[in-house]
Formats: sequence, structure tokens, C-alpha cells
Amino acid sequence: MVDFSGRPFHFIGIGGIGMSALAYVLAKRQLPVSGSDVRSSHITERLQGVGAHIFSRQEATNLELFQTGRSRAAEPVSVLANQTIHSSSRTVATLTLPEDNLPQVICSTAIAKNNSEYQAAQEKGCPIFHRSDVLAALISDYQSIAVAGTHGKTTTSSLVGYVLLKAGLDPTIIVGGEVDAWEGNAHLGSSKYLVAEADESDGSLVKHSPTIGVVTNIELDHPDHYESLEQVVRTFQIFETQCEILVGCIDCETVRSQLNPTITYSLDPTKNADYTVKNLTYDAQGTIAEVWERGRFLGQMRLTIPGEHNVSNALAAVAVGRKLGLDFQVIADALATFGGAKRRFEHRGYSNGITFIDDYAHHPSEIQATLSAARSKVDQNGSSRVVAIFQPHRYSRTATFLADFAQAFQAADLVILSDIYSAGEVNIHNITGQDLANAVKVHHSQVIYEPCLKALTESLPQLLQPGDLALFLGAGNLNQIIPQVIARYDVVSI
Repeated sequence: MVDFSGRPFHFIGIGGIGMSALAYVLAKRQLPVSGSDVRSSHITERLQGVGAHIFSRQEATNLELFQTGRSRAAEPVSVLANQTIHSSSRTVATLTLPEDNLPQVICSTAIAKNNSEYQAAQEKGCPIFHRSDVLAALISDYQSIAVAGTHGKTTTSSLVGYVLLKAGLDPTIIVGGEVDAWEGNAHLGSSKYLVAEADESDGSLVKHSPTIGVVTNIELDHPDHYESLEQVVRTFQIFETQCEILVGCIDCETVRSQLNPTITYSLDPTKNADYTVKNLTYDAQGTIAEVWERGRFLGQMRLTIPGEHNVSNALAAVAVGRKLGLDFQVIADALATFGGAKRRFEHRGYSNGITFIDDYAHHPSEIQATLSAARSKVDQNGSSRVVAIFQPHRYSRTATFLADFAQAFQAADLVILSDIYSAGEVNIHNITGQDLANAVKVHHSQVIYEPCLKALTESLPQLLQPGDLALFLGAGNLNQIIPQVIARYDVVSI
């Protein structure tokens, strides 16, 4: 069992988006937290700021921190046992460790069994947990809302958390993206509520037993773990049995036919869902929709985040908020001011008449939804072109969905593709970004392939035109070149 009574936590790979959110909440709960990562970032700096000790390398000797009578040389801006380290810019809180108390070691699926730090933890007899075990324990520790689904779970969980925060319920929030409202990917609240993003990618969704579960949709997205859609469905069916209340989007045929949600929502009024919308209108500021609850008009909601898929995500937040007894106007007022999560149609800059957008979309369905939102924005704002700049993510996903990817870019005027981001996979499929580019060219007349990010950075200023909406798509590291591209212009950053 995961122990929240004071035993230390040590995260291998603490800088990951899922791991860091858990580490932040535990550190804010005044538990001893340490962890390692191969690079520093604003995320690891934030963890240091709340008292976590960060190692800059993943190595076996990191666990010597927990040995009585042993000391380590101070690393820059980090915390050692029972000691506060000062830097020129900040003072970091003290990390107090019980003597002779081996840590609970936390890993994600990304940590291989031959990792030296992992092996050292095994040799020392440390209890070792998967990241999802800690999340499951936290979910059980609160009155929890766990948001699951193949697509939209980061935005939906962020919307739910934001609505509850604005309504004064002050939930604890753990999501897979960064949100300005709580300055990161996690917030420790003071109430009984917890809002968490629950991931299905590695099957760990079955560990969670929330008060309210939300399922946005179900598709095969992780062929590295699942062999078929049926296996994915089975994971969600087990999750359903462990939720006291299930909120489900019945616009997804798989949710509609394979699950039995307690509360339903849909953008289609003819489906007789508990929550639906009518009279959607779009303008330069976003989307307006009438919201209906079991045939009764509740009022209008306005969203600044674009796209029909986000209307659906917001409707899930309405359903959860109403189940918790919130007045609709309180919910609507919150939704109107939600600015979105980072890397979810995130506005990164405007220069030379070009709008730069960063989006995490990496599955064909997500790309289509995001491009549809981009097309709507172009039509409203009078931009000339939607330029899709896409970095495929994982060889297994690219190979499995090659035919779907080939047809996913219809709403773009120009498609620019780079090579595949491996995410640590071995290329057993013998597939390249050029193969994807060739497939897309069958269905699209304007396709350019740049095999590496350096070449892409150099070519984009010649390819982009004033009036373009440049949409950077993918779950890899493509977004890292956006500042470099913008820097080539006379920049006006937002």
C-alpha cells in the first residue's frame, strides 16, 4: 500500500508531466519528496521550490540520500536531508527524512527495468510503485472526479478543476498539462475534492475507483500496449465498474454501445442525452451555445477555447458541476474565463502576420478535430491559410494508423511533415516520416517533408506567409523549435 503517513517518496523521472504533478501534491502535503531526471526544467525548478530534492542524473547513488550517516555534496539549487540550500535567486525548503527509512520509489512506464537507479531500489528492498499506484491511492483519499478517454482528457479534467476552483470548492487537481490558473499541472486544494486525469495508455486505468468517472471517448491510440480496440474497451469497462457514477459522451459510438453511463452528454439533441447543446454559434472570440439539462434550458455558455470538441469537453464539466450541486450560472461564468491548457491550441506568438499555435494532437482523430478548430478560426479572423506542421509520434502509432493519418489533413492548406519522434521505441516497423509524407500526398496536393527539426527550422520562414495560422502538431519535441522560428521575424510575442 502507498503510505502517506510520512515515509519518503523518490521519483525516478520526476520531471515527466504525470510524475511531477504527483510529486508536487505530495510535497505540498509536507511529505518528503525527492527524484531524479536527466535534465532540469521549469517543472523541476517548481518542485524544488516546494521542497523536493532533485538529482540531475539517474544513477544508483541517488538512493544513498536515504542512508543514515551518509552525506552528499550539494547540487545546485537543491535540498539535502535536514538542510536548506541557498542560491542567488531563491531559498528552497528543508527536506526532513526519517532515519533508516527507505523511500517508496515511484516509476512510470517509461523507466526500463535495467535502469541503474531502479535496480538499486530493488537491491535495497525499497517498495516500488508505478505512478498510477500513487494516483489511485490519492483518488481513494478524496471525493474524486477522474477524467478518462482517448482524447480530450487533459482539457476536460482542467475544465472540471477550473470550474470547481472558481466555484470556491478548492479541489486538489492533477492533470497531464500545465494550466496558468494554478501555475502548473497540479494544485493542492483544501477541500475533500480531487480532480484527476486518468490515463488508459498502459492499462493502469483499471486501478482507479473514483466517486465520479468521466469517459470522453474510446479509440485505439496506443498499439504499443493494446492489440485491438476490444482490449481498450475492456479496460474502460473495468473502470466503469469501479466508478460510483459514470459520466459518458454518447457522441462516441463505442461509449454509447459498450458502456452504460449514469449521466450522458452529447452535442446532438436527437440522442436524448442528459446534457446537450443547441444553437452553436462561432465568432472571433470563441463559441456560444445553449445548454440543456434533461430537456430544460439552463442558459448559455461561452468558450474562448476553439472547436466543437471543446464544446463537448465543456459539456462534461457542466455535467460534473451540476452533479455536485453547482448553479449553472456559476459554471458558465467559469467556463467563459478558462484560457485552456498549454499545448492545447496554445497561442505561442504572432509575427509577420503569422499566428503560431502549439497543439499536442498526435492521433488522426485529434488532428482532424484540431484542424477543424483552426479552419473555423481562419474563417472568422480572415487568415489566408491553415499550415499544419506535424511530427509523428511513435513508430507503432504511425504504422498502425498510416491510412488514417493519410486522410487526416484535409482541412489544412499546406502540410509540412518531419520524421518520426521515437519516444524510445525501436523501429521494428521499418517506417519513416517520408513514408507518411508519401501517404498524405495521395490525398493532399500540398505536402512537404523535412526530415529533421534543424532543416525544418530553416525552411519554415520561407514557407510561411503573412496571414497564415501555423499549427504545430505532435506529442514529441516539435514545439521546441517554435521560439526559434518566431525569432527569425520581428517578434511580437504573446
